[in-house]
Amino acid sequence: MSQTIKRRGASAGRTAARQGTARKVKAARVRTGSACDRAVALMPFDETQLQRVFLVVILSAAAGLAWVVASVAGVPALAAGQMDRLAQRAGFAVNRVQVRGVKHLNELKIYEQVLATRNHAMTKVDLSALRSELMQMPWVEDARVSRQLPDTLIVDIVERRPHAVLQQGDHLVLIDDTGHVLEPIAPDRVAGRLMLSGDGADGQVQALNRLLEAAPALKPQVAAAEWKGNRRWNLTFRTQQVLYLPEGDREAATALVAFARMDGANRLLGGRAVAFDMRAPDRIYLRVPGHGAEAVAAARAKLVQAAAIAASKPTGAPTDVPASVHALSSPAPSARQTQENE
Repeated sequence: MSQTIKRRGASAGRTAARQGTARKVKAARVRTGSACDRAVALMPFDETQLQRVFLVVILSAAAGLAWVVASVAGVPALAAGQMDRLAQRAGFAVNRVQVRGVKHLNELKIYEQVLATRNHAMTKVDLSALRSELMQMPWVEDARVSRQLPDTLIVDIVERRPHAVLQQGDHLVLIDDTGHVLEPIAPDRVAGRLMLSGDGADGQVQALNRLLEAAPALKPQVAAAEWKGNRRWNLTFRTQQVLYLPEGDREAATALVAFARMDGANRLLGGRAVAFDMRAPDRIYLRVPGHGAEAVAAARAKLVQAAAIAASKPTGAPTDVPASVHALSSPAPSARQTQENE
C-alpha cells in the first residue's frame, strides 16, 4: 500500500521575502532600461547603428591583435622582403643616378653616397635618410632626392656660394657669406677674392657684409678685412691703402660712409696716403710716407737762407732766425700723421 508524503509549504515569511526581492529586481531592471534608453536616445544614431559600431570596434581589435601576433612571428617582414624581390624582378631597382645643380661640388662624392643603394628595390630606398646624408656635405645648402620610375634616382643640389677666403692659422679655407667653411683653398687660387683674417673673423662675416653694404661704391674696392682685437675692422683696399674703422656696428658704418664721401670729393684712394685712421669720431688722420723728411728738408733750407743773410750783415747786427728752425733737431710729427696703436 503506497503512502504519499506531502511537504509542508513555504512559510509566509519566506514567500514575502521572495516577492520583495522580485519586486526590487523588476524595479532595478526598469530603472536600468530607462537609463539605457535615455542614453541611446541622446546619441545621434539609432540602436541598429550602435550595434554596427560595436561590431566594427570588435573586428578592429581582433585585426590589431592578429597584426601583433603576425609581427611577433615576422610575417610583415617576410611579406615586405617578398614585395621588394618582386619589384626588382619587374625592373623597379636603382640602376641609374642623375645629379643636377652641381657646379663646384665634386659629383663623385654624391654618386658614392647614392650608389650605395644600387640594385636596391625602388620601394626600399629611404629618400629622407639619403637627403640627410647629402646635407652633411660642406658645399650642400639644400638637397632633394626623388624617384623616376622604373630605375632612376634624381638628385637636385643647391650649392652654397663661395664668398671669401678665411685665414685659419697657417692655412686658408673658402667660406660662404655666413662663415660656413666649404673647403681648403691653395694660395694661388686666392686672387680676386675677399681675404678675411683675425681671431673670431669667421663669426663676423655677416656683420662685415652689412658694413660693406653701407657704402656700395667702396665694396668692390675692398681686398681684405682684418678683425682686430675682437672689436673692430681694418679694411685694406686694392690700392694697398688701409682704413682703420672705429668700434661698434653703427660707428663703423658711419665712418665708412663718411670716407666714401671724402673719397668721392678728394680722391683719397690711389693718393699719397697709405693709411686712414677714422677711430676718432670727429676727424680723420692720414699717414703719408716721407712727409716728415719733407718738413726737415724745408727747415734746413730756411736755416741755410738765414745763415746766408746773417753772414752778409755787418758784425754785431741783429740776426733774424726763424723760430721754426730751433726745433729742427727734434721735428714734431705732422698733425695729419698717425701710427697704428692697438
